[in-house]
Amino acid sequence: MIKLKSVLLSLALASAVSANAGGILTNTNQNIAFLRNPARDAAIGIDGVYSNPAGVAFMNDGLHLSINIQNVHQTRTITSTFAPFAYGADNSGNQTKTFKGKADAPVLPSFQAAYNKNDWSFQFNFAVTGGGGKCEFNNGLGSFESSVGLLPLLSQNLDAITSQLGLGTLGLPTVSQYRMDTYMRGRQYYYGFTLGAARKLNKNWSVYVGARLLYGTSNYYGYVSNIQANINGEFVSASSTFKSLATQASTAVGQYTQAATTAQAAGDAAAAAQYAALAQEYTVKATMLTALGSATEDVTLNCDQSGWGVAPILGVDFKTGDFNFAAKYEFKTRMRLKNRSANSESAKNLELLDRYEDGIEVAEDSPALLTLGAQWSILPQLRVSAGWHHYFDKDATQFNDHQKKLDGNTNEFLFGAEYDINKTVQVSAGLQKTNYSFTDDYMEDISFNVSSYSFGFGVGINLSKKLKLNLAYFQTNYSTYNRESNDYNNVSNLAGSIVGNVANQLLGSDAAAEAIEKVSTMLTTPDAETGKSILYGSDSFTRTNRVFGIGLDINI
Repeated sequence: MIKLKSVLLSLALASAVSANAGGILTNTNQNIAFLRNPARDAAIGIDGVYSNPAGVAFMNDGLHLSINIQNVHQTRTITSTFAPFAYGADNSGNQTKTFKGKADAPVLPSFQAAYNKNDWSFQFNFAVTGGGGKCEFNNGLGSFESSVGLLPLLSQNLDAITSQLGLGTLGLPTVSQYRMDTYMRGRQYYYGFTLGAARKLNKNWSVYVGARLLYGTSNYYGYVSNIQANINGEFVSASSTFKSLATQASTAVGQYTQAATTAQAAGDAAAAAQYAALAQEYTVKATMLTALGSATEDVTLNCDQSGWGVAPILGVDFKTGDFNFAAKYEFKTRMRLKNRSANSESAKNLELLDRYEDGIEVAEDSPALLTLGAQWSILPQLRVSAGWHHYFDKDATQFNDHQKKLDGNTNEFLFGAEYDINKTVQVSAGLQKTNYSFTDDYMEDISFNVSSYSFGFGVGINLSKKLKLNLAYFQTNYSTYNRESNDYNNVSNLAGSIVGNVANQLLGSDAAAEAIEKVSTMLTTPDAETGKSILYGSDSFTRTNRVFGIGLDINI
């Protein structure tokens, strides 16, 4: 039996924090030097263990270490318009609602190390390369409240639907308003462990070969509970009320069936036919009420995911005069996350929950990344830099081929400058422009990103010849992505599934297909005057991101 709140929960649980300053699934903020100036793709420093590993070979001989801690705070805001929101008892008749989620990563650590000897540099990097915290939506999301909002709409149109299917008018209770309790939380960490070696070929060229082990761990927890329906001016538990009415209808089926049998035995064919018709009517009612009762049950899901993958990394650096150029290519990391789910029986029979079914593996590849960078030392104390990042998102496999809904790959453009005030203090600042190629079909409130520009600035303080303190602030300003739909998040599928399930039990599979088609047509056909369907909706997506960082570079 389809469960309404299983649909809602499946949508809620897919959202998790990403503390990234990079692509859809990649964190590039792996050192405080990046926060000070994100255009580090051709810089030579210990942070180059991530951003320019080939260039690290040009550092002095010895052991170089960098310890970094970042504090990340994000918000996600979705403003959704959907006519059935007006049925919400707490929505004051408004069709537009704002849903906000908060995501925090209080401590996001990273560590880089390089040991240089002669022409060789042996390197190690640890960082949270994807995700990085948890995201909470204390009042749910529009995508699953829209499904609950269908309950009044569906109840008010049931007679029209069942009449078209030849099942008669049921006269079921009409729901005028709804209430529910919802909560969701997503937590996601992708830990990256990178080993590699760089070698200076001569005074101008160096190359790098390495590999990253990526280990992913996630938890998705949420519930949708206590759905209440306003029936005849009183809020009641939707599930228990529908089930109670279903029991009464089932009792009536038995009574009328027995009466039909008794009348037939007495030779009263007219009475027998009348009682048999009533028995059939109450059979339809009992089946529909049972479906509605099951659809509004409480659901809780707690899903842990984990998996790992390995990908090679190649790099090259070229120095000439006051210029330095570098390139790096990270291959795609094939990731398959294994599910361990509690309360997951509903996932076995529902497509929208299949990614949380216990024991299955979920595709979650990290895309390949190409970076190019250049740095120019205008003066001995002044350096300017630029970079370009290209993420091959469409080549990375995601669950249910989600990446195919992308309109293209992600591109980033980076610019920055660094100035030595004196031998002790160094200041830097930079910009990053991130351009995503999303489509309306790709955008979902359960997990979304939008194009943005970021700026960062900070200071480096040489505490001694061997110690350098880095302090930085980094902020991302996101654009707003707007979309419209005449089939708001496909919630018509829910109504079609409930009615189709009933039709399948009573009339067979062909009737079920017809029922689903009729419900979908009724709910999604645009009005002749407005051009909008009952399920017309719109969404506006935006985010905020602020990062504070502190790091210590050590030379031994």
